[in-house]
Amino acid sequence: MAIRHVEPYTDEWLQQPISYVQQVVGLLGAEVADWWEGPCDPRDATLRLTDETALVWDEESGWRLGTFVSGDRGRHTELTGVRYLGHGLLPRPERVPAALRDAQAGVGASSAWRPCYRSHRNCRDGFDVALDFYALA
Repeated sequence: MAIRHVEPYTDEWLQQPISYVQQVVGLLGAEVADWWEGPCDPRDATLRLTDETALVWDEESGWRLGTFVSGDRGRHTELTGVRYLGHGLLPRPERVPAALRDAQAGVGASSAWRPCYRSHRNCRDGFDVALDFYALA
């Protein structure tokens, strides 16, 4: 199997995280009231939860939970009281619900400190290959 890199800033590249995020949305089910993709630099997605909090994923620091302040389609989301879920930049979708519960309880691998796993400026670092795995699932 050949490794295929996606050209940065193409439509395909911009939409690459969607399959991964949709898998997480499916696993969280009724907990998600709405979700949308954000802009790029970094690419992100927001999941509005039914309890007025939001779960945001971005390509630099992974998942974070906080109280929703503002944000909408095509805009970065602002949260307060943020806790990062841990478990890396792209945890398997089936691990996110348990990590969310840990963050809600303030335990486990969650932290108030922002991790920085990569920079969105490193477009050719292989992260597109990891995202592609979820597009093919």
